[in-house]
Amino acid sequence: MIEFSRYSKHSGTVQRKADKIPEYGHKKQELKGEETMRCLKKINAVRLEARVTQGEQINQLAKDKILKCSKDFGTTKTKKVEEIYKCDNTKSKSCKKGHETQKLTVSNKKRKFEDDLLNDDFEDEEMLILLKSRTRRRRMNNVMDVGQNPRKCHQCMKKERTFFVPCTKCPKMYCMRCVNKYYPDMSVEEIASSCPFCRKNCNCNACLCSKGMIKTANRDISDYEKAQYLQYMIKLLLPFFEQICHEQSQEEQIEAKLLGKSSFEIEIHQSLCGDGERVYCDHCATSIIDLHRSCPNCSYELCLSCCQEIRDGSITPRAELKFPYVNRGYDYMHGGDPLPVPCDLETSEGHIEPSTVWKAKSDGSISCAPKELGGCGSAVLELRCIFPDGWISDLETKACNMLKLWEIKHTTLQQKAASSSYTFLRKEAIKEGINDNNIYCPDSSSTKNEGLLLFQKHWANGEPIIVRDVLKQGTGLSWEPMVMWRALCENMVSEISSKMSEVKAIDCLANCEVEIDTHTFFKGYTEGRTYRDLWPEMLKLKDWPPSDKFEDLLPRHCDEFIRSLPFQEYSDPRTGILNLAVKLPAHVLKPDMGPKTYIAYGIKEELGRGDSVTKLHCDMSDAVNILTHTAEVILTDEQHFTISKLKEAHRAQNEREQCAQERVADHLEDRPYKDNKEHIENKEVLEAKSMKKQPIEIDGNIFPNNVLERYTSPATENESMETGSALWDIFQREDSEKLETYLRKHSKEFRHTYCSPVEQVVHPIHDQCFYLTWEHKKKLKEELGVEPWTFEQKLGEAVFIPAGCPHQVRNLKSCTKVAVDFVSPENIHECLRLTKEFRQLPKNHKAREDKLEIKKMIVYAVDQAVKDLKDLLKCS
Repeated sequence: MIEFSRYSKHSGTVQRKADKIPEYGHKKQELKGEETMRCLKKINAVRLEARVTQGEQINQLAKDKILKCSKDFGTTKTKKVEEIYKCDNTKSKSCKKGHETQKLTVSNKKRKFEDDLLNDDFEDEEMLILLKSRTRRRRMNNVMDVGQNPRKCHQCMKKERTFFVPCTKCPKMYCMRCVNKYYPDMSVEEIASSCPFCRKNCNCNACLCSKGMIKTANRDISDYEKAQYLQYMIKLLLPFFEQICHEQSQEEQIEAKLLGKSSFEIEIHQSLCGDGERVYCDHCATSIIDLHRSCPNCSYELCLSCCQEIRDGSITPRAELKFPYVNRGYDYMHGGDPLPVPCDLETSEGHIEPSTVWKAKSDGSISCAPKELGGCGSAVLELRCIFPDGWISDLETKACNMLKLWEIKHTTLQQKAASSSYTFLRKEAIKEGINDNNIYCPDSSSTKNEGLLLFQKHWANGEPIIVRDVLKQGTGLSWEPMVMWRALCENMVSEISSKMSEVKAIDCLANCEVEIDTHTFFKGYTEGRTYRDLWPEMLKLKDWPPSDKFEDLLPRHCDEFIRSLPFQEYSDPRTGILNLAVKLPAHVLKPDMGPKTYIAYGIKEELGRGDSVTKLHCDMSDAVNILTHTAEVILTDEQHFTISKLKEAHRAQNEREQCAQERVADHLEDRPYKDNKEHIENKEVLEAKSMKKQPIEIDGNIFPNNVLERYTSPATENESMETGSALWDIFQREDSEKLETYLRKHSKEFRHTYCSPVEQVVHPIHDQCFYLTWEHKKKLKEELGVEPWTFEQKLGEAVFIPAGCPHQVRNLKSCTKVAVDFVSPENIHECLRLTKEFRQLPKNHKAREDKLEIKKMIVYAVDQAVKDLKDLLKCS
C-alpha cells in the first residue's frame, strides 16, 4: 500500500508537468510522452499487484501483454502525444479558475489517449475486461477531481479502506469489507456493473432511513378498472350501510315518540367530538359511529345496540376477568414437583360478576347506568349525533343513485377501456376448477393481471390463499434482523433508538415477557438457545418495532414490503382501492393495521411444551403474512436425547394431574369413591415400561427407543433442500362452533401460562390459550370430522388469511415475518359478526376492544367511493 501511494504521487507530478509542455519542441514532447508511459507502466504494475493481493486471479498472459505494451511504445504514437499534450498559450494566460479547467481537460485527454492506445494494441478478451476495469476507475477519478472525497465507501463512509469496488453507473463505491459483510450474495462484478444503490437495495444507514426511494405500486390501474372496483365496492357495502341507516331510523322513531313529534320534526344535538378522538360505548366498548345516547350529567355514553338490549331485557353485565395462572417453578414446567402456592391464589375466582340490574322505563326511555356500572344512575340519556343531522341518510340516497348511473355509463366506459385483460380474466376464471381441500397458490408473477378474478373467486368463499416468490417483486433489500436493528439504532429521529440495546421477548415455555440483550437475542435466532437442562429455549418478538412506528423507524423496509405485496388492490395499506381501511379521511384516527414484524425462534421438532407458536385465534380483519427471512437451528444428538426424556416426564405429569381431576370430580358429584391409588401406580409402572419400548418421534420420523443415542438428525443430510419454515393450520369459518365444542371438552388437556393446565375458558378461540398439537388435530377429526388447511410456508411466500378463520402457526425455523391487516368488502359480514362476539367478552379481556371500528369504516368507504366514482364518470 505504501508503494501504491508513492506511485500515485509520482503520477500526479507527471500530470502537472505535462500541463506545462510548450506548443513547440517535438523532442521535448517525445521525451515527456516517454516519461508518462514509463510512469503509467509502473502504476499499472502496482495496480495489478494490488488486485492479486486482494484475491483476484489474473491470467499471466494479461500481465505479459501489459509489460510488453509499455516497452513497444514507438514513434508511431508520437503524433497522438503531440496532439493531446498541445497547450493553448491564450488559455494559459486566463484566470486561475480557467487554468484549473484547462488542467482537467488535459487530464481527460491524456486518459482518452491511453484508452485508445490500449484498445488498439490488445484484442484479447481477458485484457479487455481488465481495461474496462481501469476505465471505471478513471471515470471515478474524473468525478473525484470535481470536488468529492476520493475513495470513500458509500456503506460505511470511511476513507481508510484499502480496496474499493467502484460502480460504472454512478460515482459511488463500496469497500470490500462492506461488500463481504453486507452483500454476501453479490459478486464484485455485479456490484461494479450496478452497485446496491443503483439497484435500490442498499442497506447503508442513510438509505435505510430514506423514504420514497422505490415505487411501491407494482401495477398501474386504468380509469375503467378503478370505476369497476369502486362500483363493486359500493354494491357489496350498500346492504350493510342500509342496515346502519335502519338502526338509526328506529332510534329516531323512538325519540320522536318520547317527544310526541314526528321523526322529521325532532332536532338531534350534535356531540362535540374533535379530530383524532374515538367515541366508545361505556358499557360494551364498541365504537360509536353516529347516533347514540348520552347522559347530560356525567357524559356516560351508550351505543344503539346496548339501548336495544336494555329495552329487550337481554343486556348482561360485563364480568371482570381475573388472571388464574400461578408460577409453580421451572421444575414443574418439565414434570417436576410444583412450588408451594399461597392460599389466596389457589382459591381466587376467575370472574367477578356484577349483580346490578339495568332496565328501561315503560315508555322506552333509558336512565343513566347505575353507579356500580360507571354511570350516575339519575338522569335520562339523551339522543346525540356525531355527523350532521341527515348526512348518513343522504349518503344512502347518493350511493343508490350512483349505482344506477353506473349501469347507464358502464357500456361506454367498457368500450373506451384500452386493455382487454378483463375479458381474458373472465375466461381464465371460468376454466379454473375448485377443490375444497386445496388452496389457490399462484406465483407472484401471475398475480398482476390475470390472477385478480381468481383471487376474488376463492377469497369470497372464505378460503386462504398462498402466493409464491413475492420477494422477487422487490429490489432484494436485506431482511436480516440485524440489518433492521442497525437501522433502528441509527435512526436519530426515533425516541426509542436509545432503548434498542435491550428488547422484551416472550418466553414461549412460560408464556411471559423477559428482558434480553438485543445482540444476545439475535445470536440465539441463528444459533439457538437452551435452558440449563438442554431443552430448547424459544423466544419471540411480537410487533417489533411498534407497528404504529414501523413506517417512521424503518421507512425503506416498509416500502420494500408494500412493493412485494401481491393483489395490492386489496392489501396495499396506503392506496389499495378495495381496502376499506384506506378510505378513512385524514382527520379520523385510524386503527393500527400494520405493517407488523414478528421475529421468533423455531425448530422442526414439535416439543409439546414451549413451542414457538402463535396460538389459535381469530382476527376480525383480513391479513397477509410474508415470510421474509429464516435461519435453521440444528439440534445436537444430546439435545434430542434430552428432549425425549423430558417428554416422558411431561406425559407422566399429565396422567397424574388428570387422575387427580377425576377424583375431585367424583367427590363433587357424590359418585362412589374409587381407590385409584393402586390403579395409578400400576398405570405409571406400565407407562414407564412401555416408554422403554415405545418408538420415539423426532422431526416427523419414527425411531426405536434403543437407537436414539446414535441418531443423527436427517435435517443435516438435507440442508440444501428447500423446506417449509412455518407450519400453518387454518380452519374454515363454518367449523368454528365445532372447534369451540372440542376445546371446551378437552380444555384440561392443554397448558398455557407457566405450563399450568387451562383453568377457565371464556371463549376458546378469542382467549388465545390453545394450540392443537398433531395428536389433538387427529382427535378433532375423529370426534367431529373437522380438519384444517395445513401447509408449510416457505421463504418468500405470502399467506392471505380471511377474517373470521381460526388459525394457528408453529415455527419450524427461526423466522422473520411481516404482516399487514386490511379490510376487504367481501368479508364485511365476518367483521361485523366478530364485533358482536367481542362486545360480549369480559371487561378486561384482551380481545374486547373494538379496534377496527368497522361500522365507521363502512360509512367512510361508501362516502369516498361515491365521490371517486362520480369524478371518473364525469371524465368519461
